[in-house]
Amino acid sequence: MKRGMQNALTVAALLLVATDSVQAQKLPAPDLAAVSYGPHARNVLDLWKAKSDKPTPLVVYIHGGGFHAGSKDSVAPGLIAACRQAGISVMSINYRLSPAVKFPAHYLDCARAIQFARSQAKEWNLDPERVALTGGSAGAGTSLWIGFHDDLADPKSDDPVLRQSTRVSCMVVFGAQSSYDPRVIREWIGDAAARHPALTGFYGITLAEIETPAAFKLYDEASPIKYLTKDDPPVFAFYNEPRGPLPADAKPGDGIHHVNFGIKLKEQMDKLGVECVVRHSDEGGNPVKDSFDFLIQHLQKK
Repeated sequence: MKRGMQNALTVAALLLVATDSVQAQKLPAPDLAAVSYGPHARNVLDLWKAKSDKPTPLVVYIHGGGFHAGSKDSVAPGLIAACRQAGISVMSINYRLSPAVKFPAHYLDCARAIQFARSQAKEWNLDPERVALTGGSAGAGTSLWIGFHDDLADPKSDDPVLRQSTRVSCMVVFGAQSSYDPRVIREWIGDAAARHPALTGFYGITLAEIETPAAFKLYDEASPIKYLTKDDPPVFAFYNEPRGPLPADAKPGDGIHHVNFGIKLKEQMDKLGVECVVRHSDEGGNPVKDSFDFLIQHLQKK
């Protein structure tokens, strides 16, 4: 491991995303702020550059919020500090939200932001071959979807941004949903999780349309686990919701960050021979350090 990467572990305890204690800290000013990567007002990104005379790896932070809320400003200051100290640049992005848009707009905005960064790689001193995704909740699910999906690059596009690759080196995710199919969520977690109120808005469907063939098609297309193949990048997934069955009085949405999403994902990735590390807060140890070690390992030059 390079010296800068070793030193970064001294601040890796600040890496966890989307926690009150982390967000109470002040974000450092980005080197590039509110850069437009697309035509919509929410198609903007911030970039914190690592100091280096050589192109740096890039970590892309995708915020959570149930696809209807959230902001790029929720990126953890500790993530930025640890990555920059390790010689890794960090990009945090906004994307369009429901109900103004529906699936797959949220995903495609995030994919475009990655493509835009690659189109600016020379100017921004980035290594386009070393890109990782991270985020929590909806940002975690989006990271998995992009990471597992076939490359969205369109070599024939009139838009030079869309000619860029969307493939990444790894994903480090927190509270990730590996499926957004209510039927699957009900089986894996329980009925309360399957009735999360954000799902209908994400899909742009009504309650009456939940059990229709058109909706079933959307569920398949939106679920990251449906795209898994043996050439996909590795995953580190962390969970802290209680294990086990949901309580009888669980409210709609409870369990949407359940570790079973990670367990089921790991089962499938193990079968394909793709690395998947799933950790839970009740296991002890130092999952924050482990997640950062994982990130560094997969962003090193081969």
